[in-house]
Amino acid sequence: MTSTNESLGQADRTEGDVNLSDRRLAWQQANVDDATRETLERDSAAFLHQSLSSPCLTELTGCDGIYLTDAAGRRIMDFHGNSAHQVGHAHPRVIEAVKRQLDDLAFCPRRFTNQPAIALAERLAKLAPGNLAKVLFAPGGTAAIGIAMKLARYATGRHKTISMRDSFHGASLDAISIGGEALFRDGLGPLLPGCFHVAWPSAAEDAEAIEKILVEEGDIGAIIAEPMRCTTIDRPPDAYWRRVRELCDRHGALLVFDEIPLALGRTGRMFCCEHSGVTPDILVLGKGLGGGVMPMAATIARADLDIVPHRALGHYTHEKSPLGAAAALATLDVIESENLLERSSKLGAETVERLRELQQRHDAITDVRGLGLAMGVELNNPDAAERVLYDCLENGLSFKVSGGTVLTLTPPLTITDKQMAKALAILDAALNRLTHSDGVSAKGAAPYQPGASPRKSDAPNE
Repeated sequence: MTSTNESLGQADRTEGDVNLSDRRLAWQQANVDDATRETLERDSAAFLHQSLSSPCLTELTGCDGIYLTDAAGRRIMDFHGNSAHQVGHAHPRVIEAVKRQLDDLAFCPRRFTNQPAIALAERLAKLAPGNLAKVLFAPGGTAAIGIAMKLARYATGRHKTISMRDSFHGASLDAISIGGEALFRDGLGPLLPGCFHVAWPSAAEDAEAIEKILVEEGDIGAIIAEPMRCTTIDRPPDAYWRRVRELCDRHGALLVFDEIPLALGRTGRMFCCEHSGVTPDILVLGKGLGGGVMPMAATIARADLDIVPHRALGHYTHEKSPLGAAAALATLDVIESENLLERSSKLGAETVERLRELQQRHDAITDVRGLGLAMGVELNNPDAAERVLYDCLENGLSFKVSGGTVLTLTPPLTITDKQMAKALAILDAALNRLTHSDGVSAKGAAPYQPGASPRKSDAPNE
């Protein structure tokens, strides 16, 4: 575990968790014992190193509900989860479903089918909006994005795409060609041709940038985007997506929504695109689809796009994984039986209000935004965000830092009110320590009481 040069550290700040910084090293020196340090050294020797993951933070030995357990026995609330933990870690119903499936049918070669896979495809088609009715499974979201890109080419006869700068759609060469995060693109040489990028929108009129490319090129096959930026929690106006939908229809391009991190209740609806009322031609799911237990992703397309039976769109070994399908079916059961859509919507709205109460007392917070249990707390500089991250980790709360300054809070939808209150108290305390260490007075230093109305003296200056 050695420090790296400043350029690597700065690059890492822009995209996600800072695993190459001196502050990461300092946290490990204070919180990692000798036995765990040996494990980390073994990991470092065995795996290729890459930003955002290795070198690793510490060793985990367990996970359940909203918690991770590290090798020292510390319980850490997981508000990150790589967006795969909508129903929490190791949900008993998901675990039991996988165990049963192991006894019945553990693997299905691609040329055969099985009941769990069919049942999952049917269920997703029923849940999906509009005429999204045909499904292909894949072992991960990146592969599912590749399926969507290939299908769009076959359907339109065009290879050109439009996507958003700073977006992430996977780590393969085709996915990073449409993606915009520098850590995944820089230094790799030529990527796929015909991949155009526009700035992330903030207003309905920003659709003019897409229209300009559609008109100038004349042969765009697909517009591929997240309906909401899942890392920085930026959501374009509904009118923007309605305009993009209109433009796709007029110019013969397909609209592909990447909901890999957002679907399955994260935003308070089964699919994020339901908030705008705009239905894509192709919808891509992943991450939480396997209940945080099995790798599972899906591409769901309009029924009339089932047009290439003589071509291979995916052809993945685990295309119809009975284990992945069993986990996904159990996940959907949990979402429905535990009313997690309603839970996400209600608790998310309440939590955003509580975070805004924090904003009134902490100058470091410049913005709070959220939809369901996808919430972002933006701080005024990257160093502050990094300091708060490691302070919270020290006290049992894990989350992602996105865009250098945004604390991205995405807890399991199963989180209790008491657990949420504890997490917010940890965040509040970290922000207090940040303020005091900088020698700046906080706008009210009283301990945070979840749900309490801010005092008049805590109101922001007019």
